[in-house]
Amino acid sequence: MMDCIFCKIIKGEIPSSKIYEDEDVLAFHDINKAAPTHFLVIPKKHIQNANEINSENSKIIAHIFEVISKITKDLGISESGYRIVNNCGKDGGQTVNHLHFHVLGQRELKWPPG
Repeated sequence: MMDCIFCKIIKGEIPSSKIYEDEDVLAFHDINKAAPTHFLVIPKKHIQNANEINSENSKIIAHIFEVISKITKDLGISESGYRIVNNCGKDGGQTVNHLHFHVLGQRELKWPPG
């Protein structure tokens, strides 16, 4: 995707505050924090949204959740709790058409979210 901001971050064309990176995923701090801890985890392979998850790419999604578990432990928020958010499509609030998971923590998160 030529104009995808997350693909540009993955390529290093746009700087980010990286927390974690491996061959399949990248995690970085969100620039528009909604909680004291707020980071994104994205697959390096462009997947538009949750509707495109299938048997060929679902291992990457499982790996993303493993990475989230590791990062939240490393950041010391795994015990107090955190929220994982994925927005899918326009009505779901997705603003970047590259699958991504927000992880928010270090404050009490109410329900419903909005």
